[in-house]
Amino acid sequence: MFKVTARTILELGAELISSDAIAFYELIKNGIDAGSKDGIKIDFDIVVSHRDCRDLRSEIKRIIDGHEEYPLELEEFKNYVRGKLNSESLGLWESAINLVDAADSYEILYHVIERIENLNSITISDTGSGMSLNELDNVFLVIGTASRKFDVDRAISIGAETSPYLGEKGIGRLSAMRLGDRLSIETTRCNDDRYSNLDIDWSDFDDASKMVDDIDVKPRLGGVKEDPKFSGTSIRIYKLNADWSEMRVERLAVDDFSLLANPLGSVSNQRIAVFWNGKRINFRRLEKNFLSHANALVRGQYRVGKDGPELELRMELNDLGFEHAKEVCIEVATVDVLHGALVGPKTKRRRMNKRDIDYSALNRVGPFQFELYWFNRSILRKRESTGDYQALRNLLDQWMGVRLYRDNFRVYPYGSENDDWLDLDKTALASKGYALNRIQLVGQVEIGRLKNPLLIDQTNREGLRQTPEEAILRETVQLAVSRLRDEMNRITKQQKDSKKSFVNDQTKTDDLEKRMKTAITSIRKVVPPENKDVIQELELMREEFARYAARARERIADMEKDADQMLSMAGIGLMVEVVAHELTRSAEDALDILNGLKRNNVPDEIRRRLESLRASMTSITKRLRILDPLSVTGRQRKERFNLDELVNEIIEAHETQLERHQVKLNLLLPDRPVPIMVVKGFVVQVLENLISNSIYWLDVERNRKMSFQPRITISLEDNPPRVRVSDNGPGISEQYRERVFDLFFSLKDKSRRRGLGLYIAREAAEHNGGSLTLDSSVWNKEGRFSTFDYCVTEDKN
Repeated sequence: MFKVTARTILELGAELISSDAIAFYELIKNGIDAGSKDGIKIDFDIVVSHRDCRDLRSEIKRIIDGHEEYPLELEEFKNYVRGKLNSESLGLWESAINLVDAADSYEILYHVIERIENLNSITISDTGSGMSLNELDNVFLVIGTASRKFDVDRAISIGAETSPYLGEKGIGRLSAMRLGDRLSIETTRCNDDRYSNLDIDWSDFDDASKMVDDIDVKPRLGGVKEDPKFSGTSIRIYKLNADWSEMRVERLAVDDFSLLANPLGSVSNQRIAVFWNGKRINFRRLEKNFLSHANALVRGQYRVGKDGPELELRMELNDLGFEHAKEVCIEVATVDVLHGALVGPKTKRRRMNKRDIDYSALNRVGPFQFELYWFNRSILRKRESTGDYQALRNLLDQWMGVRLYRDNFRVYPYGSENDDWLDLDKTALASKGYALNRIQLVGQVEIGRLKNPLLIDQTNREGLRQTPEEAILRETVQLAVSRLRDEMNRITKQQKDSKKSFVNDQTKTDDLEKRMKTAITSIRKVVPPENKDVIQELELMREEFARYAARARERIADMEKDADQMLSMAGIGLMVEVVAHELTRSAEDALDILNGLKRNNVPDEIRRRLESLRASMTSITKRLRILDPLSVTGRQRKERFNLDELVNEIIEAHETQLERHQVKLNLLLPDRPVPIMVVKGFVVQVLENLISNSIYWLDVERNRKMSFQPRITISLEDNPPRVRVSDNGPGISEQYRERVFDLFFSLKDKSRRRGLGLYIAREAAEHNGGSLTLDSSVWNKEGRFSTFDYCVTEDKN
């Protein structure tokens, strides 16, 4: 059996309790678990600062050792000490003054300073169930006791709604040593006659020669209770390790205590009252009135029902900085969408060095909910008066971030000042449109110990353990942020598109110029000679108007050209990504082959492997050949070609990819050629995007269903020329039928969630005089749409 040294207890406490905030967190949580009826009370009774005591002892030591050239007289120095004492501490101040008064030498005063510092204390008290003498000995003093763990496991097994306790590991009691070297507990249960007491001096454990059993720590009976029905526990910590000031306590209250309990929760016994030398420290909690100023918000409910998991999102856009009606969007992402958005293909996750997530984690994670509020500081500054804006900004600074709560109590470190667990800042920098970063978001995610038993804290209080279920939780909230940004960008684009565009009508400007000439000629005939300068001024104005009109026409032409170039470059960028992927994969295959050749020198084997390498290089060549018509010059030039031949070329370029993803392709071509005259590169872009999309979602479905056989059907029709692309994947639900074509909208996994492909594809289709739609007359077994209808051009010539 292992033997444990006394120092191990100190080391364990130092490892598990990494900050003062965590120490208070554990002590407060214990009081709540005890069922405190009046919440938790924290008293800071500080008569002198830790730093002042250290400085005073250092000065006295110099005087005693004769190192001070002009030492103060003892009485003068005692007055100096009295000036350092905090008179607000009432009883403690009087005790400290008496100790100073009684000191008749510097040697005694040196020890008096230490005794005065030991008067400082922090007391955490509750009116919970309390503990008996036996419980102090056999529960509190047992590190890692399983008493609460048994109760929580029992609650899970019977399907209880709420957990009986917030904590269950039995190590939170070590948090007291973080705050101070001495611990004194006074506790009692209802109907007990007396208090039970326990005193611990943690410095006794700092002896390398002692084992735990060598430290004598025993609970004892205390005084008689005045009220037999009273129950509760008081934990007093003294010989403090840190310097506590009123300002620091206020900061701790604002930054940590105000957010320990879910501010939007309804649990009453989680109230926390903080006092500095008897004076209440007031700090504001998050209020719904403040949240009403949010410019946008998203609420999410993740549920697991008989049909599998689903995510319901409610997005509200209140004020995006321009005039618009309040927008409310409600959507439900069903199991197939969640598979694609949160899990995605396994090969892609591994390539991105992301944690493997099996699809069953979507069910195992359990239900949870969240709400996120977006505040745009520049919009608030414009809308609010200076005073109101300053108040809102201060509150936003206090509550910014997205915190995680379990059973209405905070899980650290999520939402702390330096914690960006949702990668909000990183994503905001890389995103187009609105920035939804930490300083603009206020929110909370609510989980439960019983509802989400696999979301478990790390022992060191540094967040949840990294499991597939934790990844699902994290990426679900990230998806909600992404969808909120999509909606904001969509409304902004609609508002911009609704503005009347300038029509470059040269006939109108020419007509205006002629009318001005005629009017000036008529005026010249009736104006007296002495006013000819007025006519000259009008003539100059007409000429200036003509010059400005000509410049405006040139600028409009340039902008239209720039718009076409932007579309071209966006298409190239997307295609380059596809080609880069294939080049990377083929290069990796080639490296594997060469490594294999090293290990095996059999000639036949070498020949076969070289043939495989040749096939990989052939795939790259085909990809590059398809890329050529996507160049800027290639995309802008109309040419006559046979659409059926192009479709065959594109499919041939995808043969290796389709084989690798085990996709069966059905190609239906007409009996005769389909000649068309359009920009070839735009057609390639549309078809490449549709095929890539199908392969992605078929991968998702194949990973989800073991017996699934992926299938893509491409049919070519004539008069007018059109291509229909369908697959047997999960399909697209009605709520997303038009949204899939919106800029930046995507339901793919985070690493692929750009939302450019279908938007660019539709723009490219329309540029050729055609269209790209999701056929609403064809749906799969789940009632979702599964066929894209690409009309290449309406112009038969």
